[in-house]
Amino acid sequence: MFQDEAIFGRIGKVYKCWAFNGYRPTVLQQKVREYRYLFGSVDPFTGDSCFMIYSHCDTIIMNHYLRQLSEKFNDDYILLVCDNAAWHKAKGLIIPDNIELIHIPPYTPEMNPIEQIWDEIREKHFANIFFISLKQVMDILCCAIQALLKVTICCITYRKWMCQQLM
Repeated sequence: MFQDEAIFGRIGKVYKCWAFNGYRPTVLQQKVREYRYLFGSVDPFTGDSCFMIYSHCDTIIMNHYLRQLSEKFNDDYILLVCDNAAWHKAKGLIIPDNIELIHIPPYTPEMNPIEQIWDEIREKHFANIFFISLKQVMDILCCAIQALLKVTICCITYRKWMCQQLM
């Protein structure tokens, strides 16, 4: 499985959109610094996933996330590929028995396909939206997570090099 976390909040981002010829659409943009972190893990082969929303990132939160991931897939041994964030390597990190962490090289987000899941969520659910509250952000984020089908996760995250490395 590939793991990462992303930030979603009330800082709006303008995306391209379709408009009638000669019409320039207006998109409200805001810079309210209210946000939440979405922790996620995906399996590119099966489409299995685990997502959780937190208020911040640190070792305690990562420990909680790893416990939840371990419980969700308690019959599996999980090889969890993650980046080099401080909370992924902290001394206080408690890794469950059925999880083994592997870190990708620094500054190589292209090696972690879950990054494309974040792009998909932002493009399909967060594009050109003016959020009234943090609750609205979390509601849309929950809907976006539930809208992710296993087949979509596989299509977005699968890479040929993954199979080549297994052989």
